[in-house]
Amino acid sequence: MQTTCYMAKRKRHLQRRPKSTNALNQVPGAVTYVGNKNSAETKLEIIDYNKDSFEKFEFDNPEAAFKFENEESITWINVNGLSNAEHIQQLGKYFDLHPLIREDIVNTNQRPKIDEYEDYLFIVAKMLYHKENGDLENEHISIVLGKDYVITFQEADGDVFNEVRDRISNAKGRIRNNGSDYLVFTLLDAIIDNYFVVIEEISDKIETLEEQLFIAQPSDDITFEIQELKRTVLRIRRAVFPLREVINRMEKIDSILIEAKTQNYIRDLYDHIVQVSENIEIYREMTWGLMDMYMTTISNKMNEVMKVLTIMASIFIPLTFIAGIYGMNFDNMPELHYENGYYVLWGAMIIVFLGMIYYFKRKKWL
Repeated sequence: MQTTCYMAKRKRHLQRRPKSTNALNQVPGAVTYVGNKNSAETKLEIIDYNKDSFEKFEFDNPEAAFKFENEESITWINVNGLSNAEHIQQLGKYFDLHPLIREDIVNTNQRPKIDEYEDYLFIVAKMLYHKENGDLENEHISIVLGKDYVITFQEADGDVFNEVRDRISNAKGRIRNNGSDYLVFTLLDAIIDNYFVVIEEISDKIETLEEQLFIAQPSDDITFEIQELKRTVLRIRRAVFPLREVINRMEKIDSILIEAKTQNYIRDLYDHIVQVSENIEIYREMTWGLMDMYMTTISNKMNEVMKVLTIMASIFIPLTFIAGIYGMNFDNMPELHYENGYYVLWGAMIIVFLGMIYYFKRKKWL
């Protein structure tokens, strides 16, 4: 049953990793969605707030977000769904996003990065979290930081920002008292904090596999589990390490969009991403070592089997030699004519057998 469940899970994993080729040979700046979360609808979640007020809206039409740009407040526009190119183009044109930025928003293969423009900053990150079935979700997310607004583009519903929404709606913490740059810090902080949750799961899996490797009969599927874990660690590593460069650059960037007091929080954010990176490297080495450990365990068990067989062969070789000598058909063998020769031969063979057992015990080979 365990084997069947694991192979079914592995099959689902392979099925949801299609190769994206629809972005090849496209004109630079073309808005062509590269991903496998196609949806005809683009949903907008708009949170508009300042120190004293808070409002939340949900729309299906991107034009509904335009009226909030010039408000005397901070506006967070969260866009769910990237496959509708027309809606992405509408938002991009209204907020004057560069065509290459619009292209990167819908290209889920884009690595984490930060681009600086005159009126906004553009940040790409990877959001990692576990879905209800336990699978690791690696979602492409783009963040646009403007003077009094923040736009986040997600592939689909579901993210790690619920705590941020709660802090805004209930006026917890410092979000409502700071600008849009602090909101971006909070969003990145939520993404990185969830990295710790993900790598903690990796740590638990490594410990479980290590325990399985040292039991008497490890599962035959353990090699597949180790390979799956290696791929998961590499996926996490590809998301985390480029983001480390992004935060480092964001800490040193000289932009009017990021206030000096926010830089202190960004430095703390960089410390967190460095810690995640170090943990990923440790778990990567441990994961690669699991296969070596498995092969060593199998080799040790094979050596134990060969040791037993060798000892058995060593015991029976002299007995076979004695039996072979007295099994030859020669007339001039005096021992064959002794009245008690048969019993004497048995006694000699038993003495040899017990003597070798004693010798192997003394040498601690048994």
